[in-house]
Amino acid sequence: MTVPGNLAAMTTRIFLDVRPRVHHHLQAWTARAGAIPDPELRRQALLSIGTKSFHCEGGGIYALLAGDAFEDAVRFIVAYQTISDYLDNLCDRSTSQDPDDFRALHESMPQALAPESDRTDWYRLHAEHDDGGYLADLVETCRDALRRVPSYGAVAPALLRLAGMYGDLQVHKHVRLDERLPRLLAWFEAHRNGVPELRWYEFAAATGSTLGIFCLVSSAFRKGFPEAEAGRVEKALFPWVQALHILLDYLVDQEEDRQGGDLNFCTYYPGEEDLLERLSWLFERAEGAVRGLPEAPFHRMIIRGLLGIYLADRKVDRQARVRRMARKLVGMGGPAAVFFFLHCWVYRRFRER
Repeated sequence: MTVPGNLAAMTTRIFLDVRPRVHHHLQAWTARAGAIPDPELRRQALLSIGTKSFHCEGGGIYALLAGDAFEDAVRFIVAYQTISDYLDNLCDRSTSQDPDDFRALHESMPQALAPESDRTDWYRLHAEHDDGGYLADLVETCRDALRRVPSYGAVAPALLRLAGMYGDLQVHKHVRLDERLPRLLAWFEAHRNGVPELRWYEFAAATGSTLGIFCLVSSAFRKGFPEAEAGRVEKALFPWVQALHILLDYLVDQEEDRQGGDLNFCTYYPGEEDLLERLSWLFERAEGAVRGLPEAPFHRMIIRGLLGIYLADRKVDRQARVRRMARKLVGMGGPAAVFFFLHCWVYRRFRER
């Protein structure tokens, strides 16, 4: 299979390949989640799939880089993203706010990326324990897929770096409110030399995306994928594409997070104009970062797709300030962003009827 390099080919593959296979796997995981013995773990697992399936849909597009191994790549992406969304729900709804508990739960994510590593007891500090093997099955699905990756060794170090930073963020952002900002600032200080152009909340946002992992794994399904190329992919996706990805997500969720008292990185910008300017800058940096990658047209469409996918959310309609910024950002992305925006706008409203 060739990697789609234009809008027509990309949308055709999304409709005919990506969405059907993603939802095939999500249906299986929904059934598996419904059999979880503990009622609270079952509720959070089902909620995480029911409300965040579009994360798997978006991430699944990267499986198109895997060529003939598309099915294995989709299976990995859906399982890994389902782990991410499930743990995010557990930490968001946890009453303990115990950083050690959050750390233990998120040990599952790097272990899912290391097929031969030992597994720890992820629930050892959590109030609820009995998931009937749900999380273990997700982890083993990822590990099984990675055992089939010809160039796993080339991407393994980058995968573990990205997963490590992702886990750090999940710990720091879910602790008690009075501890949250000091922890995030201290963490940024330890990394700021590597991301000198970013503000602390932009760095934190960049660590919260799984797109780099999906891109690297899908690319590594190609035999002979070199470690040097893996490094270029990692540097393009982190921080630029990943920061744009997560900040768009937070942009849309501002009102919802305000009502729920949840952390939102967009609230740290000094004003609407500054936020729009920085998002535009991140878009330009992301575009420039992927220009030198193999399959650059594919990566540029992903970036424009991010604008359309997130800004077509119903939540934008209810926030006048966000709606104004959305129009400008989609326009900046050109015809491809407009196409993805219109498609997602219609698709979501039809599906939600």
